Amino acid sequence: MTSWMRRRDHNIFTNVSSLLICGLLAGVVVAAAAFPAVAMSGLAAKAGGQTFASLPSELKAASAPQISRIFASDDKTQISVFYDEFRSDVPLKDISKYMQQAIIAAEDHSFFDHNGVDLKGVARALVSNNSGKTSQQGASTLTMQYVRMSLAYSATNPQEVVDATKDTPKRKITEMKYAMQVEKELSKEQILESYLNQAPFGNGSYGVFAASQVYFKKKPKDLTIAESALLASMVKAPTAFNPTTASGHPQAVARRDYVVQDMLEMQYITPAEAKKATETPVAKTVQRAGNGCVSVAKNHWGFFCDYFYRWWLSRDEFGATTYERERRLKSGGYRIRTSMDIKAQAAARENIADRLGEKNKNALLLAGIQPGTGKVRTLATNRRFKLDDPANPQNKISSDPAKAKKKIRGTYPNTTNPLMTGGGDITGYQAGSVFKIFTIVAALENGYPLAYSINAPKKYLSKYITEPGPATCGRYYCPMNANLRAGGVLNMWSAFGRSTNTYFVPLQERVGAEKVVNVAKRFGIQFRAQSDAKYAATEESAHQWGAFTLGVSSSTPLDMANAYATLAGDGMYCDPTPVEQITAQNGDKLDVGKPHCVRATTPDVARAALDAARCPVGDSPQTGSCNGSSTESRAYNTIRHPIYGKTGTTDGFKTTSLIIGSSTLALAGYMVNPDYQNHPDRMDHEVVNPAVYQAMADYLKGTPKVEFKKPESRKLSIGDQRSIPDVTCSTVAGARARLEGSGFSASIGVEVESRCPKGTAAGTNPSGRTIKGGYVSIEISKGNDKDKPGDDDGPRRPGRPGRR
Repeated sequence: MTSWMRRRDHNIFTNVSSLLICGLLAGVVVAAAAFPAVAMSGLAAKAGGQTFASLPSELKAASAPQISRIFASDDKTQISVFYDEFRSDVPLKDISKYMQQAIIAAEDHSFFDHNGVDLKGVARALVSNNSGKTSQQGASTLTMQYVRMSLAYSATNPQEVVDATKDTPKRKITEMKYAMQVEKELSKEQILESYLNQAPFGNGSYGVFAASQVYFKKKPKDLTIAESALLASMVKAPTAFNPTTASGHPQAVARRDYVVQDMLEMQYITPAEAKKATETPVAKTVQRAGNGCVSVAKNHWGFFCDYFYRWWLSRDEFGATTYERERRLKSGGYRIRTSMDIKAQAAARENIADRLGEKNKNALLLAGIQPGTGKVRTLATNRRFKLDDPANPQNKISSDPAKAKKKIRGTYPNTTNPLMTGGGDITGYQAGSVFKIFTIVAALENGYPLAYSINAPKKYLSKYITEPGPATCGRYYCPMNANLRAGGVLNMWSAFGRSTNTYFVPLQERVGAEKVVNVAKRFGIQFRAQSDAKYAATEESAHQWGAFTLGVSSSTPLDMANAYATLAGDGMYCDPTPVEQITAQNGDKLDVGKPHCVRATTPDVARAALDAARCPVGDSPQTGSCNGSSTESRAYNTIRHPIYGKTGTTDGFKTTSLIIGSSTLALAGYMVNPDYQNHPDRMDHEVVNPAVYQAMADYLKGTPKVEFKKPESRKLSIGDQRSIPDVTCSTVAGARARLEGSGFSASIGVEVESRCPKGTAAGTNPSGRTIKGGYVSIEISKGNDKDKPGDDDGPRRPGRPGRR
């Protein structure tokens, strides 16, 4: 025996036992192979009773683990692969004839002559292996080896795997009987194909397709004689003949040359071809296939890949436990077309990179989702998707002082945390005034139209009882506006455009905070933080959540992108999904991950709320007027498509956010410190806002402009309108009496230049018509100013809406 042969240790007692058992059963096998009918009757009884006959002969149908591949939404761009064993089956016609010949030369010269068991080989191995020699001979045919692998892959528990591979006479005899049955059911070509697709080739490759990729970066049909011989040589002992190790390389070369010589002796190749093959150098390096989300084609795709992976593990359709689900993903051979849009992902990542580096402790998080389907199109941030190496850490010490004292490292530049989507210990981030949209929806659902007016003061004393703090007056919640000025008489269009706190807190108060919280739940807000969940648990607890409309509850960019997508989806909330289509190995298309949508609000309410949401981002509503109100007019000026959205800022600018929606994408951006949310830094709208609106502009470039649908009912927009009495030049007391007598809530407004006597009513704001029961502010005259250009004693008329 040469040095490359596999050696096993046998003591004298084992050898004697093996000789007795194998001698007994080999007689049965030989008889069964040569004289099946006789062996199964008299000879079997004489040689061992019912032992051989009682052995199973029908092999369980089990396919070897296959690679699952995930692709972008274009179904062409591969994101990553998942596998337990790197393997992908290929038909025999797509495998080089040299590879087919090489494996026969290496493992089973008599493959095309026997019926599953090589009788001469069995006898030769029995004599040799029990003769006291240190080297051992095998008698396993390709068919028997195929049986052994199949038994291992069909195992349902670890012990069955051990039994299928343990070197015992019983296992050998079982393989023999199975092999004879397999030969009756499958052709030689089918057996050879199955063997080549299951065999281990080392370095993480299983099956000839994987081996061709790992060792030679080519397809199996393109393998040369030298390459085929090398691969065939490694099946016997992949670790010992590993060409990438110092001890394995010379053995791999010797074994390769041995196989080439056998191919020559079997007349598969010519002497010239054999010489060329043995002169071919054997490389000492290979390229192991990447596996999972840490091996994505582009690093920034890792966060989407991880979102898909977590989604898969959460689905009961793939198994009762996470272990079963993971095994199915890594062995099922699925082709998965995900929802990740290459254009949207590139736009998000590039605009983040332009504004914030990977080594910045602050994170710019973007998440995009398609309205009406819930398909997640992009997840991007200024982080590398990578586990930080504890032996050679790159991450900085955490910015959280408590963690910093313990030398705990932060999440920059490397992390695999689900920063954009939440999960694990990521509960989300306060996002500020983007939550005001839930108050608008709740108000519309409860009979308050967009034209509903409120006189918004500088500070509003609410009836919400709360703990003492900066925004309390005694025991009551009393928020102020961010600009520290009064808002005046506003409706939902103008108040949302200006983001006036002292409009939305009283509006929430009238609607009921519990109803606003209920809208947020219907729109997909998760309330992951324990303190938020406590408030949101019941109507009673939510009723006193006065600050909810100002965005004090934690959320993720994906949560809020999907909430705003519900508006463009005509009020249909769709569970976020990372999947377009899952195709099984047999070609069946699975009905898992398809859009699952439920009605969150009526189409008209969604359309009306969206109309108000056009004001903050500089677009013009179709049913009202923003009155020049916008917190980010550059958004529409840059994008030039119909859009809607909202900016958000938390106390002390600890978080800044911007959400922009179109008919095809809702994109949410947060600027946060994910390691320490109570940080002292001031987050910058000049970072997050351009990143979001420019990413949306890049995504929509070259696409048609799609207008949003108008609400069918005008009442949701303008409500029950009433004429406002003309109180020009009336006394203030008289003006108030007339207005309140007409059913309006009157208040004293600002002083203005007027032709009316000083101290009298110069007019009203609004003038003309407004909602029944709405607020009307009495403007006070500064005195006679008839020569002032542009003065007008008549009532002011609301401007006609029009697109900018």
